[in-house]
Amino acid sequence: MPQTSLPSAAYADSKPHYDILDGLRGVAALLVVVFHLCEAHATSHFDQLLNHGYLAVDFFFALSGFVIGYAYDDRWGRMTVGGFFKRRLIRLQPMVVLGMAVGAALFYFQDCDMWPVHAVPVWKMLAVMLVGMTLLPVPVSMDVRGWQEMHPLNGPGWSLFYEYCANILYALVVRRFPKWLLGVLVAVSGAALIRFALTSPSGDIIGGWSLTAEQLGVGFTRMMYPFFGGLLLSRLVRPGHVRRAFWWCSLGLVALLAVPRVGGTEHLWQNGLYDALVVVVLFPLIVWTGASGTVTGRSARVCEFLGDISYPIYITHYPLVYTYTAWVRNHGLTLGEAWPAAAGTVVVSVLLAYAALKWYDEPVRRWLRREFM
Repeated sequence: MPQTSLPSAAYADSKPHYDILDGLRGVAALLVVVFHLCEAHATSHFDQLLNHGYLAVDFFFALSGFVIGYAYDDRWGRMTVGGFFKRRLIRLQPMVVLGMAVGAALFYFQDCDMWPVHAVPVWKMLAVMLVGMTLLPVPVSMDVRGWQEMHPLNGPGWSLFYEYCANILYALVVRRFPKWLLGVLVAVSGAALIRFALTSPSGDIIGGWSLTAEQLGVGFTRMMYPFFGGLLLSRLVRPGHVRRAFWWCSLGLVALLAVPRVGGTEHLWQNGLYDALVVVVLFPLIVWTGASGTVTGRSARVCEFLGDISYPIYITHYPLVYTYTAWVRNHGLTLGEAWPAAAGTVVVSVLLAYAALKWYDEPVRRWLRREFM
């Protein structure tokens, strides 16, 4: 990219986006919504529809690492660590606050046998909301749902916690790594991920959302390879020229996440091997392919829309899923019986995300940039 004399904040915003990667983030976010809705009807990991939807989180980490490297690696002569943190907080934190508020607003509509929320005092729910708005993990003793989530009002906050950890590691330490040392970090992280995937007692890499030693280990294992692998990819590999990259990548992403459970109950390691193959090899390939394409016309508008709603839908949809799950449990409904409500929940999730983007997130971020950048 040509150099410019713009100040660091303006310069960082002047770089063109990888439109296809924005679009793929939106595709993955919609798949997460569908995965979570299907989870309400599953009895175990083995009969879950869109079975590998949990891997979308690992795809988000890979995308983030690649984009962070592209956006910031050549900025450090004009940008301080504090400036980087301010930019990331302005980008991410407003929707974290809104997501926790939505979770609190819907909490008492989610009572069911899985989580009897009517027994939770309002003061405790509000305390969890306020802590959650900082994205600091809630200890197990403050769990108000019974799933031991570090953010029990809005479960997906756990992955944003690790996103913040990755950004801190990048800004304080890893940005200074030469390519060979970053390669060593990625290789060690990849080996740890593969080992965990092959030996996991559940036969997958699901986990990371609890503030326990075991689950923190899972979360960091899931974050380290894809995020820093994406960063290494941005430094080592020049994008090529791939036609129809967005559509091929979207199809590949849907196919990888929709693959049924591999290996059954007798060969758990086989599903772990599948998870490792997808995260270690195929996700970087999709990121590179997406970065290697261009979009125009209708495809460009689709990517722009999907990119715009990707983060808002990810961080606001789960309170709706909790509510849907409680309704399904209370009425003993199958997916065949409840699919109109499930489809409606997807539509409401998209509308909520778009409204949050236009009426809250974008205005708040503009104000924060004026005041603090």
